[in-house]
Amino acid sequence: MRTSKRLAMRGLALLAAACSLLHLSDPRPAGAAELAKDLFGAQSLPSAVQPRSYGFYSKGCFDGGLGLPLDGPTWQVMRPSRNRNWGHPTMIALLEKLSRDAVQDGWNGLLVGDISQPRGGPMLTGHASHQIGLDADIWFSPMPPQRYSLSERETVSAVSMLKPKSLYVDDKRWTASRPRLLKRAASYPEVERIFVHPGIKKKLCDTVTGDRSWLNKVRPFWGHDAHFHIRIGCQPGSPDCKGQESTGRGDGCDKSLDWWFTDEPWRPAKNPAPPQARDVMTMAALPKQCRAVLSQPSPPTLEAALYKGGRAPVAVAAAPEPSEPAPEPKLAQKAVPVLAGATGLPAFNAFAETPVSGVPLPRPRPSVQP
Repeated sequence: MRTSKRLAMRGLALLAAACSLLHLSDPRPAGAAELAKDLFGAQSLPSAVQPRSYGFYSKGCFDGGLGLPLDGPTWQVMRPSRNRNWGHPTMIALLEKLSRDAVQDGWNGLLVGDISQPRGGPMLTGHASHQIGLDADIWFSPMPPQRYSLSERETVSAVSMLKPKSLYVDDKRWTASRPRLLKRAASYPEVERIFVHPGIKKKLCDTVTGDRSWLNKVRPFWGHDAHFHIRIGCQPGSPDCKGQESTGRGDGCDKSLDWWFTDEPWRPAKNPAPPQARDVMTMAALPKQCRAVLSQPSPPTLEAALYKGGRAPVAVAAAPEPSEPAPEPKLAQKAVPVLAGATGLPAFNAFAETPVSGVPLPRPRPSVQP
């Protein structure tokens, strides 16, 4: 009996030692808060309540989002496996309108990059902003005559508008249709800012004639040489949304633009870059409403959460009024399922690795974001 007891005690000691080693191998301390990007990145559908944005563009979330269908008559969503084709209904309706207006202007359809995750929040990779459903990226390349397949949309590279290893626009690529597209986007009152590479801003400053008032909304920022970034303002019904300062007056073609063509903005950091806020942000850093956003119910079906055209509907759990069914897009969102969600609906891979080449993501200085 004594031998058995000694063996049992030794076994308990070994088990305790093993548990201690396992505890030491965990990089997070006991009771550490889960990262917000993991919680929001795991959401496959928006919340089924009235649309509201909470917090700031780089620290927040949103309710009642809508999805831009992967295919429309005048657009295609790129990198669909990321499941970032969601936004505030006003943003989704604006993108659909821009796609139609741009075709009338001679642009062959939009290639839409990242908008937001289904409920916003910090993303697993890439952006610091795009968290409250009011940001969207659009490629400077139009849709090709032969539409991209799903696999091509995951791999085709966005094309930079700059000369190789230069801050200046390549005139062979920068056709008249591109400033026309930017002007159209800036014409909408909902749009407050459009981020482009400093070289593109300079090209506009040097070449736009006549009405230059729209240039006020076009702001230079790191990256953004292969796509432009639309940002709309806080929408009615979102009292807890925090907007940005006004862009002021003038066309922005002044000394503030000259700074971008000095060495200082491009000088490598002397010290190791601190971790991105996105990668260390916990739920405690987000507005208090964001925890409730995660627990809200999803729409009854995936189809109910997608934009149907016209005035932006709200994806709510209550049964909608009877209406004529919208035509099915050529490629349904369910074309890229990865795993079954808890609701039985297809879920999508928001955890996909961000490709290194050709992806229209900002490339700013460490700790600096639009």
